[in-house]
Amino acid sequence: MSIPFSNAYAQLPEQCFARVLPTPVKNPLLFAFNQPLADQLGINYSAATEQELAGVFAGNEIPAGALPLAMAYCGHQFGQLNPQLGDGRAILLGDLEDTNGQRCDIQLKGSGRTPFSRSGDGRSPLGPALREYILCEAMQALGVPTTRALALVASGEYVIRDGREPGAVFTRVASSHIRVGTFQFFALRRDHDALQALAQHVIARHYPHIDASADDAVLQLFKAICQRQAELIAQWMSLGFIHGVMNTDNMTISGETIDYGPCAFMEAFNPAMVFSSIDRQGRYAYQNQPAIGQWNLARLAEALLPLFPGDEQQAVEDATAVLHDYSDQHQRAWEQRMNRKLGLNDVQPGDRERIEALLNILEQGRMDYTGFFRQLSHISRADAERAPLFALLQHSDCRNTAAVNEALHEWLSEWQAELAQRNNHAGELMQATNPAVIPRNHKVQEAIMAAEEGDFAPFQTLLEKVTDPFVENAEDLSYQCPAEPHEKVLRTFCGT
Repeated sequence: MSIPFSNAYAQLPEQCFARVLPTPVKNPLLFAFNQPLADQLGINYSAATEQELAGVFAGNEIPAGALPLAMAYCGHQFGQLNPQLGDGRAILLGDLEDTNGQRCDIQLKGSGRTPFSRSGDGRSPLGPALREYILCEAMQALGVPTTRALALVASGEYVIRDGREPGAVFTRVASSHIRVGTFQFFALRRDHDALQALAQHVIARHYPHIDASADDAVLQLFKAICQRQAELIAQWMSLGFIHGVMNTDNMTISGETIDYGPCAFMEAFNPAMVFSSIDRQGRYAYQNQPAIGQWNLARLAEALLPLFPGDEQQAVEDATAVLHDYSDQHQRAWEQRMNRKLGLNDVQPGDRERIEALLNILEQGRMDYTGFFRQLSHISRADAERAPLFALLQHSDCRNTAAVNEALHEWLSEWQAELAQRNNHAGELMQATNPAVIPRNHKVQEAIMAAEEGDFAPFQTLLEKVTDPFVENAEDLSYQCPAEPHEKVLRTFCGT
C-alpha cells in the first residue's frame, strides 16, 4: 500500500505541531474502508490485504512518506477560552494532492496519546467513531462541505467512558484540519511569525485567488472565511442539522463541517432543540448556530488583527464591517436554500415571510422537518392530494391539531398559487433538494449497538441509504420515518 504524501503542513514552523507516532493497538480489525475516496486520494491499495489495511489505519504501521504529527491549537469551549488544546487523540499522518489537484489531510482519530492529551487516553470508543463515519458521508451526499471518512478500524481494545466500550480508530480526510483555534493559539502567545506563516499557508491552500503579497491579503482572507461559514451554516439550517459543539476549535478555516460529536438531524421541528449531552444551557441549539458562527468569527478577527492593514483602530473597523456583512451573507444564503426547498429558483419580496410562516406552522405542529419537505415536494400542483402530508401532523405530538391543520391548508394554497406563476418544474427541483433519507438518531444508535455486539450489517445498510439520500423507495420507509416514541434518542455524546 502506498499513499502519495507531500506534507506541506509539516513545513510550517515547529511550534505549529508536535511530532508523535500513533500508539499501536492489540488486534486491529478493518470495519469499513471507503474505496472511492481512497481512489480519489491516489492511494494504491490494490495489493494490500484487509489485515494490512487494518494495520495502517489503526496506526500500527506507518506508511512510507508519512510525517506523523499532532497539531497545536486552542479555543473557546462553550464561551470559555482554553489556552492549550491541540490534537489530544488525533495524529495527522500527512497531507497530499488528490487526483483533482486538491490538497487533503489524512488523520487518525483515536490513535493514542499525544503531548496535547492532558488527562485523556487518546482513544476513541467505537460508537462515536461509527457516528462520525455515517454523519460525514451523509453530509457529503447531501452536498454539504465536510470532512470525509476513509476508514474505521476496531482496535480490539476497550476504552473507559461511562463504562467499558469497544475502541476504534477513525481515519478522517479534510482539505485541512486548520481551525479558528489554530490562529488563536499563536495570537495568544503573540507569535507573529507563526501567525503570518499560517495565514500564508491557508491562503495558498484554500484561497489561492487572493494575492498573498497584497497589503490587505489577510483581511481578504478573513472576508472569504466569513463568506464560507455563512453559506455552510445556512446549509446546516436548511437541513435541520445541529452540530452540537460549535467551539472555536471545531470551526475550520476551509469552511468544512468537522467534529461530528454530539450532532444530530432534528426530527420534530423545534428551533430551541439541543442534542448534546454537555450543552445544558442550549448555547449551541439549532436556532443559535448562525449567531454562534459570527461569535466564533469575531474571535478569529481578534487573532488576525495584527495582520490586518492600517493601525489598530482601522483594523478593528475593517473587521467589524466584515462581521456585519456575515449576517447579511448568511441570511441571503439561508433564504436561497429554503426557497429551493420550496421549489423556487430565486428570492423575491415576500418569500422570507412565507418561509417564516411555514416554519412557525411546523413548530406548532411539531412535524417532522425532513419528512414534511419531502412530502411537500409531491404536492407542488394545486390538484395534488394533500393527505400524505397531513398524515405527518396526525402522527406528531401537536397540541392544537385543528388550528395547525387550518393554517397549513391556507399556507399550501398560497404557496401553490405562487409556484404556478414562478416555476412549472418545482417538484423536480424540490425532490433534488429535499432528502428522503437522513441519518436519523435512532437508526444511528441501532447501528452502533449492533456493531458493539459484532454485527456490522446495520451500519453497512444505513451507510448505503444515507449516501443515496434523494432516492425514495417504499421498502425503505423505516429509514424515512421519524422515531417512534420508544425509539427516540434525545442526547448524543462525543466520546472524549
